[in-house]
Amino acid sequence: MKALKICLLSSVLLFISLKTQAQQLTQTLRGSVVDKASQTPIPGAIIQILNVSPLNATSSDANGNFQVKNLEVGKQSIKVSYLGYKDVYLQNLSLNSGKELVLTIQMEEDITNMEEVEVVAKADKNKPLNEMSTVSTRAFSVEETQKFAAAVNDPARMATSFAGVVQAGDGNNHISIRGNSPNGLLWRMEGVEIPNPNHFSNVGTSGGGISILSAQLLNNSDFSTGAFASEYGNALSGVFDLKLRKGNNQKREYTLQAGFLGLDVAAEGPFKKGYEGSYLVNYRYSTLSILGKLGVPLGDAITNFQDLSFNVFLPTKKAGSFGLFGFGGLSYQSTQAKQDSLLWKEDGFYRYNSKFFSNTGMVGASHTLLLKNQSYLKTILAVSGTQNGYYQEKMQADYLTFIKDYDQSYTQSKITLSSTYTQKLNSRNNLRSGFIVNQLGYNLNEKQLNDSSILEEKINVDGTTQSAQVFFQWQHQLNQRLSTNLGMHYFHVFLNNSWSAEPRAALKYNLNEKNTLTAGYGLHSQIQPLGVYFAQPTQTDGAYTTPNKNLGLTKAHHLVLGYDYILNSYSHIKLEGYYQHLFDVPISTDKENTYSILNSTDGYYTEALVNNGLGKNYGLELTYERFLHNNLYYLLSGSLYESKYRASNLQWYNTQFNTNYALTLTLGKEWALANKQKNRVLGFNIKSVLVGGFRYTPIDLQASLASGETEVIADQAFEGKCPDYYRLDLKVSLKRNYNKLTTTLALDLQNSTNRKNTGGQYFDATTGEIKYWYQAPLIPVLSYKLEF
Repeated sequence: MKALKICLLSSVLLFISLKTQAQQLTQTLRGSVVDKASQTPIPGAIIQILNVSPLNATSSDANGNFQVKNLEVGKQSIKVSYLGYKDVYLQNLSLNSGKELVLTIQMEEDITNMEEVEVVAKADKNKPLNEMSTVSTRAFSVEETQKFAAAVNDPARMATSFAGVVQAGDGNNHISIRGNSPNGLLWRMEGVEIPNPNHFSNVGTSGGGISILSAQLLNNSDFSTGAFASEYGNALSGVFDLKLRKGNNQKREYTLQAGFLGLDVAAEGPFKKGYEGSYLVNYRYSTLSILGKLGVPLGDAITNFQDLSFNVFLPTKKAGSFGLFGFGGLSYQSTQAKQDSLLWKEDGFYRYNSKFFSNTGMVGASHTLLLKNQSYLKTILAVSGTQNGYYQEKMQADYLTFIKDYDQSYTQSKITLSSTYTQKLNSRNNLRSGFIVNQLGYNLNEKQLNDSSILEEKINVDGTTQSAQVFFQWQHQLNQRLSTNLGMHYFHVFLNNSWSAEPRAALKYNLNEKNTLTAGYGLHSQIQPLGVYFAQPTQTDGAYTTPNKNLGLTKAHHLVLGYDYILNSYSHIKLEGYYQHLFDVPISTDKENTYSILNSTDGYYTEALVNNGLGKNYGLELTYERFLHNNLYYLLSGSLYESKYRASNLQWYNTQFNTNYALTLTLGKEWALANKQKNRVLGFNIKSVLVGGFRYTPIDLQASLASGETEVIADQAFEGKCPDYYRLDLKVSLKRNYNKLTTTLALDLQNSTNRKNTGGQYFDATTGEIKYWYQAPLIPVLSYKLEF
């Protein structure tokens, strides 16, 4: 009887399995079609599915919405056309059975007259979403942050595949763009500046250990590396202009993911049937924390992080669309001193208790109103804040008492009101203008142990200040071949009334359907990290002053020339040359000190500074890119560059980030494994990085031995150079589609060859020797994702 039951059960399971395998896996593709400049819906646009038989096409309704049901899962390509607009081709869209694919398709009006020759550019998958961005800007997709080897869903790590972008260290996602410091980067979300969106981040920087941003929320976005459009201010090196995806407003969908970087849970869906509003939320908790609580040994430090991100879309019939979006992240790392003096001799690290914490959050409320004159107004009110802190105390010989030698606590807040008005005057002219007002709050405290073994106050301030930005830009298309972008940005900091009026200009000329020339210029500026203004250097009479209170903005002229050659519909070659002249750079007032803020990666410099420094970055970048075609993509990028700065002694030195060259190959191939349903896809991705060695200031061994701590040769700033950096990253993934379920198993091998890349040198006071430290070893990142 028992055998009969087992036989019947097996038969039922076999029947269900065969039925699932026999049915064709399909999914729905839907979305909306809008005018790129005015964001107004385009009714009657034709959406055609390519490379299928029989013909499969539909049209957008009165609200610009469209829907195509029962499409075969896998890669799909579409063509969108409408009279008077340029055709839009979207190639190799990934259609999975677990989730519907929802698109917002932006179309550009075609100004071609009957007697003119039509210019068609096809290899434009990376064309900026912001039509006002002409040079040194490209769009990137969420799929790239998920697919590229070692990107691990992180936009910053993904961007290191692009020309001119170098990761400043394996232990974090700090990126140096065209030789600039990582703190020159601006992060924006939905059109408003946001705080550094990374876990384990410090003050005065734009990166951290792990990205807070969830790939579940991000939509295709823009990344700029120079001569930015007029709406971007308070940035010197680059801009991440992030867009968020709206949740599915017709059905509820979920994502679960477990991996080395955390346990993720995401949910999205409509608020009610028939209403176009939706929600999208993602929560992640550290896998390291869970393993630690289960007793799995993870080294000497306790590491913990968690984050939440969300996007709520609330459209109305007459009052426009409202939105609520944001993110929050909590992270800390702590260590405990070891009661073993023998260990202290091996490594002084074991003698200290320490704790570092980094908390970040932002909530924004947006309102978008489409106006009747082909224009729209977008207004955002955002509230954000950060908390960063670190303390360190040294265990004494009795194992009971401790002496604190470092203590910092930084709390910063920001209230931002921004409003942007965009108007499409006609097919040739677009205008955009707006303002950004910030209320900045700060409570900054820092103490360090001085030579007299006294915990000395370096920063102690609590207060508020304000900043304001105003911008205007005009895009004019003279003809089908030639277009211009002209604008102005004004930035004012009320703390000390420092300001900058910044002209911007860009030009794009299509020589023919395959060749394009671009040129761009911009003056840019950036506020100093807030704590620098309130630094309290030690005075000989013991008094405290704040000599940096009146520091001005750091400024830079950017000049870019570019050439783009389209090889075919899926590949192109791009060449860009650039020159950046930086001025009003804060440097030390001490002629013997070669400090410049251009070499800073994080933290607050607490000595006296003056805006007398200079800097210059210049180079040539080459990109050869093939977008996904026949299941193969690759991106080869190379950069040759110089990055220099002038110190207070009027001498020019290499910056810390002057590696001189970088060469990166990012490549991937997909295979549909042989079966009737083609529901399994094997992916293989590599990233090969070769960068000139990182720079450091040589250590003065004799002086270090005498003082018992690291002493450098100041007049040889950053003359030391590590051996060339090479790293090979590999990623293997297996995606499988079931009925209404998609699973993805992925293994990311960072530094797959376990190469020991030199990161710099340090003085070991225990042994009295100069030693070298190394970048990250082989790191395997395993993840498993379910979408349903």
